[in-house]
Amino acid sequence: MEALRLILLYVHLIGFALLLGGVVVQYVTGPLRINPPMLWGSIIQLVTGIGLAAPLRGEGEEPNPAKLAVKLVIALMIFAMVFFSRKREVVNKGHFLAIGGLTLVNAAVAVFWRS
Repeated sequence: MEALRLILLYVHLIGFALLLGGVVVQYVTGPLRINPPMLWGSIIQLVTGIGLAAPLRGEGEEPNPAKLAVKLVIALMIFAMVFFSRKREVVNKGHFLAIGGLTLVNAAVAVFWRS
């Protein structure tokens, strides 16, 4: 089970890289729009995050349910923001930056919330 958890974590990090990298590249290079890496990154993050929340751990290593709920809500917000505006030619700057900001907040929750 540990090998499966590590594979899910690895793919989860790849999803994070796709999502945040897509935001940075699009912000720097051109009009603010949702690019395919952002969409795929948000999908990968959501699916692998749910997989990582499954009880794959040994005894006494269960994650905090409140932390998981916060991360799920943020991931769903990111996915909705990306999915429903993916076909627009230009996305509002605030909306676009919120996607990047929520991505960073979700990573911060994962790293700094210890309990």
